[in-house]
Amino acid sequence: MLLDFTTLPAFLLASAVVVLTPGVDAFLILRISLRQGIGPGLRALAGIHTASVLQVALVICGLGAVITSHPAVLATLKWAGAAYLVYLAAMIVRGLWLTRAETGDGLSGGATTSRPYLQGLLSNITNPKMLLFSLAFLPQFVGSAANPTLQLVLLGAVFLVLAAIWEVTIVLGAARIADRLRRPRFARSLDMISAAAFLTISAGLVAA
Repeated sequence: MLLDFTTLPAFLLASAVVVLTPGVDAFLILRISLRQGIGPGLRALAGIHTASVLQVALVICGLGAVITSHPAVLATLKWAGAAYLVYLAAMIVRGLWLTRAETGDGLSGGATTSRPYLQGLLSNITNPKMLLFSLAFLPQFVGSAANPTLQLVLLGAVFLVLAAIWEVTIVLGAARIADRLRRPRFARSLDMISAAAFLTISAGLVAA
């Protein structure tokens, strides 16, 4: 058969586990949505998924295997991604420090995030784990499809739709309760957690 739909139930279950696992994307859109609202949150999400579509397309076109076969390319991506996450963490800490210096209490939290689309795009495009994940994950569910390329397109589209649904839920939920959660103590705690998460994921990129 042209497509093998018998692998979809297992693929949906595995994808749900992956999508629901917190990562840098979730922390980024959560923070942007809480601080700036639905519009910026959705723009950050659009940037994240622009990068995801590009990476999945690389895998489907076979270019992903070529890229991952060159350690220097992967090493460059790893260090670029790690450096960008450190930069995000540094900007958060800098915002907290400046606010504390200006107000004397640090209650307003970190600085707001500018250019959310670019933030989302760079945070994902410089993360080689999405590319490696696509290479290792998607082919496992090709099954007996007569057209593996078309099957990969279907699987990639399904995964990205599931991820988008979950992340849109984060954006809308965060924006809805932003007024209640935008209290000084919570805002400061979120900034600290986000900075720690970015630094942890950065270290994971380098160590992987």
